[in-house]
Amino acid sequence: MSKRNSQTAKTAARERLRQERERQAKRDKTKRTVIVAASAAAVLAAVFGISYAVIQMNKPTGWDAAKTKPLVKPANTTGADGTIVVIGKSTAKKTLTIYEDPRCPVCAAFEQSVGPTVKKDIDNGTFKLQYVGATFLDRNLPGVGSKNALSALGAALNVSPEAFLEYKTAMYSTKWHPEETDDKFKDDAYLLKIADMVPALKGNAAFQKAVKDGTYDRWALEESKIFDKDKIQGTPTLKMDGKTLTGADGKNAPSNPAEFNKALDAVLKG
Repeated sequence: MSKRNSQTAKTAARERLRQERERQAKRDKTKRTVIVAASAAAVLAAVFGISYAVIQMNKPTGWDAAKTKPLVKPANTTGADGTIVVIGKSTAKKTLTIYEDPRCPVCAAFEQSVGPTVKKDIDNGTFKLQYVGATFLDRNLPGVGSKNALSALGAALNVSPEAFLEYKTAMYSTKWHPEETDDKFKDDAYLLKIADMVPALKGNAAFQKAVKDGTYDRWALEESKIFDKDKIQGTPTLKMDGKTLTGADGKNAPSNPAEFNKALDAVLKG
């Protein structure tokens, strides 16, 4: 082989080597780019995953979420938020306002003793009844039973005023009302079992769905604000014409029909 040919071969070999190095360099650069991009994507995915998890952890649930649920007002209510619940004959000139917490044991005792007398006076047109549901015991004990029971009462009120009164009576009965510290009313199944005592609610699919779905949860929260707004100190509290009806001790609600009738007569005559 001539020197010329040998030199040409070497030059060609060097050129091929150079081109191969350039191709390898490009492949390495592409590989590094892919690795960096993949790493960046992995980091972003991890950050997104952590952020999503944090958002989910901080997302309101249960009764916190109920605060922003659409407000569904039960039938047979009035007022901007449907929180005015008045039951009785439109011809009745007087209105008895009663504040009750579903978990309240004193309310249960009042309903069991004086409740039938109150119902009779409503039916006779002696007065209309304005009901104000309270949930302060959920804060004090704590729990969610008062709110859940009030929501279920809203579902009953949507059926009819009569169903509402009957359901409230059943809730406070000796058979169904739990101990103050026993948050049984938090369970929809328990509330529906009580509702079976009311003919208009037993087997009522729409009512049952409203209880299970918490249709009136937001309403219950809005309704319970009245208790705080009116600065009521405890339940049951009875008021008529701005005056508080009390029993023999002059402080607490009447504990029997005789005390109730005496307090009512005093207000009606006054």
